[in-house]
Amino acid sequence: MTATAESPAVGEVKAMTVTLRILRSKPEGTDEHKPGEQYWQEFQVEAHATDRVLDALHKIKWEQDGSLAFRRSCAHGVCGSDAMRINARNRLACKTLLKDLNPAKPIIVEPIKGLPVEKDLIVDMEPFFASYREIMPFLMTTGNAPARERLQSSEQRDRFDDTTKCILCAACTTSCPVFWTDGQYFGPQAIVGAHRFIFDSRDEGQWDRLEILNDKAGVWKCRTAFNCTEACPRGIEVTKAISEVKHALTTGEF
Repeated sequence: MTATAESPAVGEVKAMTVTLRILRSKPEGTDEHKPGEQYWQEFQVEAHATDRVLDALHKIKWEQDGSLAFRRSCAHGVCGSDAMRINARNRLACKTLLKDLNPAKPIIVEPIKGLPVEKDLIVDMEPFFASYREIMPFLMTTGNAPARERLQSSEQRDRFDDTTKCILCAACTTSCPVFWTDGQYFGPQAIVGAHRFIFDSRDEGQWDRLEILNDKAGVWKCRTAFNCTEACPRGIEVTKAISEVKHALTTGEF
């Protein structure tokens, strides 16, 4: 059966008009706004309920305003580059369906919080990655490189498997109220990144990382708000991982 104006094909999803209210800013400014000043702008697009927020943003950029700036790469929830605040929650635009946001109302889109805004929905990620680098996110061993892979039991792997899922999207860190207000706190992701190696049976740098996280900017800043766990698009139990790092620091048990 073919679709006509009067009779859509069986199973065809009807398009609808969706409003996106986007918090924008331009480093060069506009006629109405100073350089870097944030302002709201609304766009209406034709979309389907099963479209993603990323699809709607693409339609705006490609069909209405080519100056709209946001990051995206794989568009399949793997790279983590399109993290943003959507209806006051940190999400990946490529994984958020319009039908899950009540598209009858304006969808509010903002840059993630706690990092300097460069333009529109793009933030400066360098402070985030600086914290990640500080916890030394790589395998630390002594002696010569082995002639074969370092063996590990499934039980040993399970000990840290959850935190290997991190895609460095910053959704957890920029959902943390302590990170928003404290300019020194490493943030949840850095602790998750450290957890992945602290509990790895092959690694020998556990105490080096724990010493870093025991600092005033480290793990003790966490107030167990659980925002980070709720924000993680990969379902990592972030608050649990932070608790396990605290336990290792106080007991020496891994």
